[in-house]
Amino acid sequence: MIETAYVRINDVVPDRSVMLDAVKALKKGGIVAFPTETVYGLAADSRNKKAIRRLYEIKQRPDSKPFSLLVGSKDSVDKFSKSPPMAVYKLMAKFWPGPLTIVMPSGNSKVGLRMPDNVVALMLISESGLELAAPSANIADKAPCLSADEVMEQFSGKIDIVLDGGEAKLGRESTVVEVDAANSVTVLREGAIKAEDAVKAARTKTVLLVCTGNTCRSVMAEGLLKQKTKDRLSVEVVSAGISALSGMPATAETLSLLSKEGIDMSGHKSRRVSMDMLKSADLILVMERIHKERIKEMAPEIENKVFLLKEFAKIKDGNSDIKDPIGGSIDTYMNIFYIIKDTIERISKTIL
Repeated sequence: MIETAYVRINDVVPDRSVMLDAVKALKKGGIVAFPTETVYGLAADSRNKKAIRRLYEIKQRPDSKPFSLLVGSKDSVDKFSKSPPMAVYKLMAKFWPGPLTIVMPSGNSKVGLRMPDNVVALMLISESGLELAAPSANIADKAPCLSADEVMEQFSGKIDIVLDGGEAKLGRESTVVEVDAANSVTVLREGAIKAEDAVKAARTKTVLLVCTGNTCRSVMAEGLLKQKTKDRLSVEVVSAGISALSGMPATAETLSLLSKEGIDMSGHKSRRVSMDMLKSADLILVMERIHKERIKEMAPEIENKVFLLKEFAKIKDGNSDIKDPIGGSIDTYMNIFYIIKDTIERISKTIL
């Protein structure tokens, strides 16, 4: 038996000194109970064999069941798998941070990863710099703990620290899916996310439309293509900008022209292109050659799914770029809008 420290912690702005005490314990091979949005977890340094052995013993868990790991960002996935299947990126884009554990190929083996949606859990990951094994806090045949008090009932005297961040928000374990190298998805455990929602997200075809600021051209293309694919639940259309400032609305001219087509994009907020957007997209259509070049610089491995919008529509008029109308007259906007509308009319049959 050891003395278990019970510490209350603010789950919105955690006290860093408390978190550093927990990190110190982890680095010495200790076990720390902590809150997540699903249930309470038990953390241990995955590279410390004694700590992992102790974790198996106190949970009374068979050695045949490996522990999943927590990550603090989507980019961390690339540390564990050289070439994750595309479905992994689709699932991350849809559900991370959140209650989904993704099992994927890792070298000659597999690894289960989850990015939690909880400030205390994320801070524990970032401050420790460790790869944390983090199963749910419960003895093998008992229900997962939803509060620090329940953790104390099962593990007092067996673990080093309990961080009390209040009741677990969701009160259900994460859903666990496995994605194999061929992109097949198997639901291993249904938890806080419905199994059908996870499978649907992995199988949805995503079209990403890209311009510069994500307030004019890509918004026009997104609205028009969404209108064309509105009956296709398996197709998702999104947009982003290479140099976009996040959270900007579409320009008034763009919204007006779309409105005349019966399309409402008034809720649009601009987004900057990110790696997980690029890797989770099945098709990326850009407005200008410079956009294609920038994406190639960011992620050369996805070059074969990036096309100029006019190129993909097989329009050969001697100018493959669609110019930016930002700051131009309404006539300039109309000219660009009808060029984009023509390309969307042509490609929608191909995509569908």
